[in-house]
Amino acid sequence: MAGTHRRPHAIMIPYPYQGHINPFVYLAMKLASHGFTITFVNTQSVHYRISRAQLRTNGGDIFTKARESGLDIRYATVSDGFPLSFDRSLNHDQFVEGLLHVFSAHVDELVADLCKSDPPATCLIADTFYVWASEIARKHGLVDVSFWTEPALVLSLYYHLDLLKENGHFASAENRKDMIHYLPGVEAIKPTDLMSYLQAADIWTVVHRVIYRAFEDIKKADIIICNTVQELESQTLSALHKKQPTYAIGPIVSSFTNQTVSTSLWSESDCSQWLNLKPDGSVLYVSFGSHAHTTSRQDIWEIAHGLLASGVNFLWVVRPDIVSSDETDFLPAGFENEMKGKGLIIQWCSQIKVISHRAIGGFLSHCGWNSVLESIWCGIPLICFPLFTDQFTNRKLVVNDWRIGINLCERETITREEVAEKIKYLMSRKSSEELRSAVMDVRRTSKNALPSDGSSEKNFSLFMEEIKVQMQKKGGASVEIQDLSANHVWVPNGVNLCQQAIESCFCRNSRC
Repeated sequence: MAGTHRRPHAIMIPYPYQGHINPFVYLAMKLASHGFTITFVNTQSVHYRISRAQLRTNGGDIFTKARESGLDIRYATVSDGFPLSFDRSLNHDQFVEGLLHVFSAHVDELVADLCKSDPPATCLIADTFYVWASEIARKHGLVDVSFWTEPALVLSLYYHLDLLKENGHFASAENRKDMIHYLPGVEAIKPTDLMSYLQAADIWTVVHRVIYRAFEDIKKADIIICNTVQELESQTLSALHKKQPTYAIGPIVSSFTNQTVSTSLWSESDCSQWLNLKPDGSVLYVSFGSHAHTTSRQDIWEIAHGLLASGVNFLWVVRPDIVSSDETDFLPAGFENEMKGKGLIIQWCSQIKVISHRAIGGFLSHCGWNSVLESIWCGIPLICFPLFTDQFTNRKLVVNDWRIGINLCERETITREEVAEKIKYLMSRKSSEELRSAVMDVRRTSKNALPSDGSSEKNFSLFMEEIKVQMQKKGGASVEIQDLSANHVWVPNGVNLCQQAIESCFCRNSRC
């Protein structure tokens, strides 16, 4: 009703993969600290996996401590349409079909209930890859916010699929191989730096169909927010903002707020004792993320032999399904005996805690966007081994644009000799001095975006103001957004939330 006051209540729904859940969680706490009521929605499967990984048996959820600190973060789960016993990794395409066609009905039912809650829902913040967000938001009179968890460059490439098609760089009989130079706000880019789905021969897989529909849907959103930094992608963001309100509010890493929440889908190993015994900067951290499979067992073998041949200390995260969901015996015979004293293999860990340790000197990564942001946050240069989706484009930013990393392999096939050579280059402070200087510059830019006078904090304020405007358009009510970041229960001494996160980061060395 006109003239009434409404407290903003945002429903937040991440895509059910680790790399999407993490930034959603920290954004939820940030919004709650600014007076939002949040209802955070996980699938029942994700909730079960997180609870099992945390050995949580008391029925609590990931925001229990945040609520104790005074934040109004509620938690809900919905079915993704499959039983808990269903193997979503092994049956990937069937699972994504369910997200595409079935999941929205469960979400719609929950949203309808939340619109009757106290306070009633006013805003839907959904992962960009959900193809139904605008329809559900419009049906229930909610502000439609699309949260893009990857870099603005990747967003722009998908956003302008029509231009790529018109110019024959995608979905043509024979895709052009020359440079792409006509996209708004995007400097010339090679076709081999496009996301894997835009390089694929089969462009009608279920994931492609998700992409096509999602990037039509995003153009109906009231607001787009991106987990990136204005200064790092200024031209791309400016071009997008001319089309729709688009705000860079990153980097959203665990230090984005002053509370750490465990969202891991796997049980985490504590590597601190092993790392404490290693000299500063002597350990290479190796991880290929939470979702991607490597191309083959042979690649794993070459990487394993290259690690041994390099002679450096290494900590390697090896998920049981790293090659495929049904192949678990993939390390070279005798490898674990040969690496003793030099290497440690674990199934999972808190990545930010590991790479912020003084002993870590480099990161061999798949170039998932969260890994890139966390590596920058900790001042760690990268060796890039992209596997699929946005990782090839992220590598372009890391290697070509920011010059904070190198490619693992310059040829199509991986050889242990090249792996060893690249590792030795990165881990030698003399040969990688320029990389280390560059990553510290980018780190400084990223961290400077988060205090009250930084670009991301200013964009965050603009984002909240835009929500107010859109809420008034849709509901006719004025909006009260109370900044709780000065609440002594939440942030001691009234310190700015992001600034305190920078100053009180748990890293025990000069990186933070």
